Parts: sequence; structure tokens; C-alpha cells
Amino acid sequence: MTHFVKPLAMSLALASIFAIASAQSSHSSNSLSEQVLVTATRVAEPAKDVLADNVVITAEQIANSGATTIVDLLQQQRGIEVSRNGGAGNVSSVFIRGASNAQSVVYIDGIRVGSATNGGGTWSSIPLAQIERIEIVYGPLSSLYGADAVGGVIQLFTKKSDGKTTTHASYGRGSEGLRQWDLGVASSAKNNFQYAFTTSKVSSDGFSASNPASGPYTYNADKDGYTQRSSSGNLSWRFDKETVLGFTSMQSTLDVMYDAGPTTDARGQQKLDTGAIYLKTKLAPNWSSHLQFSRTNDRAYSVNGASKTHAITKQDGFVWQNDIQLSGNLFQYVLERRDEEVQTQIAAIAGKRRSESLALAYVMKQDAHLLSLSGRFDRNDQYGSYRTGAIAYGLRLSPELRFNASVGTSYRAPTYNELYYPGSGVASNKPELGKNKELGFYYQAQDTQLSAVYYNNKITDLLVYTNTCPVEKPTHPYGCSYNVNQAKLSGFTFNASTHVAGFNVRASFDLQDPMDETTNTRLLRRSKKHGTLGADYVMGNLTLGLENVFSADRLDFGNVKLAGYGIVNMYARYSLSDNWSVLARLNNATDKTYSLAQGYNTPQRNAFVSVRYGF
Repeated sequence: MTHFVKPLAMSLALASIFAIASAQSSHSSNSLSEQVLVTATRVAEPAKDVLADNVVITAEQIANSGATTIVDLLQQQRGIEVSRNGGAGNVSSVFIRGASNAQSVVYIDGIRVGSATNGGGTWSSIPLAQIERIEIVYGPLSSLYGADAVGGVIQLFTKKSDGKTTTHASYGRGSEGLRQWDLGVASSAKNNFQYAFTTSKVSSDGFSASNPASGPYTYNADKDGYTQRSSSGNLSWRFDKETVLGFTSMQSTLDVMYDAGPTTDARGQQKLDTGAIYLKTKLAPNWSSHLQFSRTNDRAYSVNGASKTHAITKQDGFVWQNDIQLSGNLFQYVLERRDEEVQTQIAAIAGKRRSESLALAYVMKQDAHLLSLSGRFDRNDQYGSYRTGAIAYGLRLSPELRFNASVGTSYRAPTYNELYYPGSGVASNKPELGKNKELGFYYQAQDTQLSAVYYNNKITDLLVYTNTCPVEKPTHPYGCSYNVNQAKLSGFTFNASTHVAGFNVRASFDLQDPMDETTNTRLLRRSKKHGTLGADYVMGNLTLGLENVFSADRLDFGNVKLAGYGIVNMYARYSLSDNWSVLARLNNATDKTYSLAQGYNTPQRNAFVSVRYGF
């Protein structure tokens, strides 16, 4: 353990420096201490009491970021790396603490989304214009959310009514023919009926997704643009002080061009539809109940010359969550059922599976002590039954400083491709298993936050493609996906933010070692060091900002090394009035050439300007 004592000691020293800076700052705000998090415990908890490392991205931060995609926004967060096969709209992956895209879970308004064929969230299909809040919880959460919550959980919340009548709208133009607009309204009626609706469209002429390094069967010099149309709606009726009936939905259609060789004009379409009806009530003064029925359709289509493919994942969910307050502590039990159905043009992959689950949790707060216990049993009719659990303890060393320690287990279910794809899938493949140990220090005082976290997540039965298939060799002469490897996702995450003399300053740095221990090689497209720097300065109605995202080298397929990079973005926001503002942003200001995936391009220097009413 001595190898991580020094970084933790350094971070605590920094904490004292930031504390002094905070005390000297004339700026005073409780925004950090007032943040509330839902995802970590499935109930609203003050973020300062949550025993898992977490990030909350607010509506104001999303608006000020000037980002046009979820992936661009997530790339600016600690503990997260991304890859993308070209520009916005193309296939993207999000890596939390070195975990693969399939080893994390994505929710929208409490509705699980993702592809059962490839695994993980289909990020390009999620429209940022519909999102007002994002919660990122790091570390294993299978004991609360079941399969695939190995690296963490990201939950996105669409725009809702707060009871007031509000309207928001924006229009923006940018480089590469980027055009974006959104319009929304939210209000309430006298009979306790609330509603919110948002619609948006974003399109771009784009740039060539690939370059010659992608090879002759991929490279095409034409521009690969995209158009995304989306909408969301939220309705709720409050029958009395304790009972709310609601409906939430989101729809997105993304049409995108991609490269598949010089002679074809390949096109893809991704459609994402989510919907849920829920009932919240109290069964007793100390007993809250939440019942939800949901459906998700994740549909991907592609046309490449005469070839047409499709992959559809439909998920039907039922959740009954009960939260019981016991002398200031929380006992929770959750009953859940999730049905997955896959449809493709390949008959061998199409199928259905069902998971039935019971989860129990207990959260205690006693003086300086915080304790969280959780356990879950999942029974799946395809890959069997699995139990997961977690225990976390927190000790407040002072009102500002807290120490955390936790242990948790997790698992990732095999995808339909890993099970049934002809020539590579093996029906007997088992889930990957994870066990994480974690230590952390968290400091918070007024506008100052600092954290240092060490984690060690060991993955066994890692599903990888092996050139020599250990089983079913006659039907898999060129290899298969199989549980042959083990991995270790370990590292440190440091984070700091404060306000000094008008400047908001923030920084994060990740030192990690995402290794396939069987082959003794680093996991693909993941670095050993990455981080962010940012600062903004407020002068009356004008805010000027600068941010830097940087990463060390990464390995890609074919043992190709992707060079490290650092990109600088600049932005300015001017408030014309209480509701009107103008945002200007210059991305990749130094025109850095870099790669997130071998053979695929990334944006050059580009600009974006928008006018916004409301947020």
C-alpha cells in the first residue's frame, strides 16, 4: 500500500492550501454543499454524505459548456476517457475508471438504456439538448443495479417542471456547417398538474470520419455529416401531499454518414425511445414506495451499398422500490424485473432473456460515522443466478474532511454477440466477475472541494476475443469470444476546485493501470494518465473560460500506439439580461491533431456561437 500513500499525502496537503484560499476568498456560495445525488443510493441524498465517488453536472454547467454531444461533455469529467470513430454522431465509447463501455450502466430518468448486442450505452443516440442534469457514480454498483455496473453508473435526467412557468430556447451556428436549435416549455396547473416538453435539432456537414490509416476497406475522403432530431416530455399529477402519478419519455433519431470504403456512401440511423409511467406514494409516515413500468427501444440500422443490417434491443422494466426510515437511517428493498429482446437480420442472435431481482440496502448516519450496506440477487434465465454485495464506511475527521473505505462485487453479463454471433459467439460464455476495494479522502468547505481516491477492481472471467477458441473448434476455426482472461483496473483519481479572487478553478488527474493481466498488456484505448484543467473569470455580465483535456498515449487494435494529446478550449458567455445570453466557444484552439481511435479523425479547430433564452 505504500505506493499510494505519497499521492494521498500530497492531496491532503493541497486540501490545506485550498482551505486557506477558500477562507481568504470573498466569494460565498453553498452550491457545492447543497448538491443532491439520487443514483448512488436510489434515493435523494446530499452529495456530501454519499460514500461513493461522484460527479453532478447541473443544467447551468451543461448550458455554459457549449458542448453539443454527451460524449464531449463526459470527456471533461474526472475518471472518464472516450473513444469515437470520427466526429459527433459516429460510434462512441465511454470508459469509466478503465472499464469498457459494456462494463458500465446508463439510465435516463430511471430507465435503463443500452444495446444487448454490443453492450453498454449507445452514446451517439442520446441528445444532450434534452438533458438538464447528469449524475456519475464511480465504482461497482451491481448490488443496487444488477448486471454490468462494474465501472460505474451514469444517469441522465431530462428537463422537467419545477412548478413555475418557464420557457427556454436556443439557436447556434458553428464550423463544419453545425446548426443547432432547441425549444422547451414547462409549467403547472391549479389542479397540481405539471408538464415539460422540449424539442431540438442539431445537424452538421461534418468531416471525413476516417483517414488512410484506417485501411482501404474503410477510408473514404468524403464528409460524414449527421442530423439528430429529438424530443422529451414529462407529465405528473399530484393527488395529495404524498402521492404523485407521472409519465416520462424521450425520443431521438440520428441519421449519420460513416466510412466503409471509397466506393460506397454508407449511412446509419439510430433511434432511441424511452418511456415510463410511475407512482410515488407513502404506505406509512416513514415508508415511501415507488412503482415504475418502463420500455426502451434501441434501434440501429445501416446501409452499405447493397448490404442492409439492423440490431434492435427492446427492454421492458418493472421496479418496485420501498424506502423505510428507521430512526433517521434508511432501509431499502427493491423488486425488479427486466425483459430484453434482440432482433437482427441474423437469426442466430435474435432472442429473449429475463432477469428477476431482489435488492436490499441499509444506510446509517450516526454522529461522525456513515455506513452503507447493500446486496442483490439476480436470476437470469439465460446465464444463471448471481449475488453481489457492497459495504462502505465513512468517518468525518472534521466537518470538512471525510475518510471513506469500501468493498464491492459486480458482474457483467455476456452480450448477445458474445453468446450467439455465428463464428465467434459461444453460448456457454459466463458473466465477467469484479471485486473492487477503494479508499478515499474528501474535503469540502464552502466553494472548495478536493478528493483523492484509490481503487483496485479485479475482473475475472474477462470476455475477450481469442484467436484459438478453447471450445467448439470445428465451428470457430478463426477464434471466438471466451472467458479466458483476467484484468485489473487500479489507480488514483485526484480532483480539486475552488474560487479565488473572481476565478473558478478546477482540475482533475487520473493515474491508472488498466491491465489485461493474462496477456500483461494495457487495455485498448485507455491511457495510464489523463486529466483536465479549467478556469473561468466573471466580470459583471461577462464570463471568460479556458479548459484543457489531456491524455497520455494509448494502445489500439494491432498494437498500434495512439500518441498522447492535449486540447485547449476557450469560451465566453455574456448575459444580456436575466433571461438572454450569448455563448461563444472555440474548441481545439491550438488546432491539435490527435486520435481517439486508430484510423479515425477528430475535430480540428472549430467555433460555435449561440443565443439562448433561459438556460
